[in-house]
Amino acid sequence: MAIRLPLLEALKANDKFMDGLNNAFDWLFLRESLVKSGKTPYDVIYEQAPMSLRFYPTPPKANIELSDRSLKPVETRCRKTPIILVPPLGVTSETFDLMPHRSLARFMSASGYYTYMVDWGKPSKEHAHLSLVDYAEEMLGNVKKQVQAHSGSEEVSMMGWCMGGLLILLHAGFTRDPNIKNIITVASPIDLRGGGIVAKSATALDAPARLVRKYSSWRLHELSPKLLASPKWMTTLGFKLTDPIGSITTYWDLLTRLWDREFVENHSTTSDYLNNMLLYPGGVIQDMIVNAAVDNQFAKGKMNIRGKEADLSSIKADMLVYAGDRDVLVPAPVARKLMEVVSSKDKEFHVSPGGHMGVVLGSGAQGNVWQPAADWLASRSGGVPKQRPETPAEKSIAKAKRRAGADDFIY
Repeated sequence: MAIRLPLLEALKANDKFMDGLNNAFDWLFLRESLVKSGKTPYDVIYEQAPMSLRFYPTPPKANIELSDRSLKPVETRCRKTPIILVPPLGVTSETFDLMPHRSLARFMSASGYYTYMVDWGKPSKEHAHLSLVDYAEEMLGNVKKQVQAHSGSEEVSMMGWCMGGLLILLHAGFTRDPNIKNIITVASPIDLRGGGIVAKSATALDAPARLVRKYSSWRLHELSPKLLASPKWMTTLGFKLTDPIGSITTYWDLLTRLWDREFVENHSTTSDYLNNMLLYPGGVIQDMIVNAAVDNQFAKGKMNIRGKEADLSSIKADMLVYAGDRDVLVPAPVARKLMEVVSSKDKEFHVSPGGHMGVVLGSGAQGNVWQPAADWLASRSGGVPKQRPETPAEKSIAKAKRRAGADDFIY
């Protein structure tokens, strides 16, 4: 017995060593095989370059697996009001479909909602002219029309992280559309005098901007947007600087857990996401510097952008607002200001565990943000109709069921 125990330990150590070698080889030479983002099936139902709109059919199975290995039962009958997920600019479409067990799109679809996601595409220099008006008024307006037609519902819910939330608010402020029934924002910066890295940067710009305005007729919008377009590497650096120590220590974690295939896949997927950020259109940068950073118009409730007024005080949609307790970019006071700006009677504010990304993308986000948001929407989404005419959304779900051939998919 005394001999067998060391032998078993040696065999286990050898297995770990061989697993580590195999994973190291894949990480060095077959990195793509370790990246698990964007795996949830979807249909593209609309395109407007560089943007497209995805529909995520109900998962064709009885349960989906979550990050903690628990199983979530799939709601096979969808509520009346669909949800539109709006990611920020500058990030890839994998934002809300990061990994199969950490996919907000799959989670919401499994929770009984017609689930749509905006894919902002991959802007290039030719898209540098695009402004906040283009994204918030025109593109989101077209997205909303497509979702209404596809789902068969005039009312919609919208959920956005960071700038995704700002674009939703601008759209609601531009259009004053009563059919925007529910709005959920996560870590969206409203009061850029309220603390954090973004607010400090905005404050630093304030004094020089006022001097320029006082002694010169020159304005930032006179510059060509192509000169201001933020390259991909700068967007990547900006996100990594929100947690510089974490960006370094994760490689040490990888080395010490190289034998753990799941950990290596998670690390590779997250690194791939962070290392492949996208160009920021110069027109958007102009608007954010002038209207948000210098003039702090989000906090004032009215945005005057390129001759268009977005009145945030006109928003009456039910409102759910989240902030991360360790968010150095958008601390809680910066996000909380929205509660004072909108005219919603039904509104809630919550501080949840996580930094700027972790609060919505981390493994704990499912229990702290996703499930509470799905529950909050349940009583505000019109219930589940017993019968309704077959919509394009239901046809997509039926096709997904046939493609999967899942015997355990029960209506």
